[in-house]
Amino acid sequence: MKIIQVSEDSTTLAALLEAAQHENLILRTADGLEFILAELDDFDREIELTRQNEELMDFLNRRAEATQTVSAAEARARLLD
Repeated sequence: MKIIQVSEDSTTLAALLEAAQHENLILRTADGLEFILAELDDFDREIELTRQNEELMDFLNRRAEATQTVSAAEARARLLD
């Protein structure tokens, strides 16, 4: 991972960094590429923000309730089909 020092002159980026202190952001380019901007200083805060992601929590709850499993061999076979 590369660390880039952010100039104080970049007001747009500074505003995004300030917003990312309150919630994780997905930055989408004009051609549809997406990037995550999230504060990394406090792991507990990251967990808290992740738990506030209702879509992710719903997905994880559905996965936790699943009773069917797939063996590694079956997963390989599915990927090769």
